[in-house]
Amino acid sequence: MLTGTCGCGEVTYQMSSGPMFVHCCHCQECQKQTGSAYALNAIIEADRVEILGPVVENTLPTPSGKGQVITRCANCGTAVFSNYQVRMGKLRYIRVGTLDDPSQCPPDVQIFTSSKQPWVPLNPNIPIFENFYKFDKVWPAGSRARWRDIFGDGV
Repeated sequence: MLTGTCGCGEVTYQMSSGPMFVHCCHCQECQKQTGSAYALNAIIEADRVEILGPVVENTLPTPSGKGQVITRCANCGTAVFSNYQVRMGKLRYIRVGTLDDPSQCPPDVQIFTSSKQPWVPLNPNIPIFENFYKFDKVWPAGSRARWRDIFGDGV
């Protein structure tokens, strides 16, 4: 079980399993939303995340046009996770930096590297994609099965 907190500790959460996959995203939206060079998001089924404490949600636009809902601590404003409306709220994209031990969720891929900051080195041992990728070519079989349990064969 993985656990995490916001910056002030008022919001806590636990994940009942490991994530399906972890993105290191270098897109400009992630840079703007995190105030950093990239975002690390651990993708997990929404029903496998229990969150306690006061939260607020902010909806932000996305390239899909469907938007993204970011869940933050109501006290300190730390973004704990997000969900993309294109995925119907069935997934949580846990901000890896809020985990009590972020080293438990290293990135599986580096995506949207075409817009990465030029001073950010990429790890050659983690798959690199200038934009996005095809799930069936990249995700391990067990993670694809979990995806199909939620969305069917639309991987």
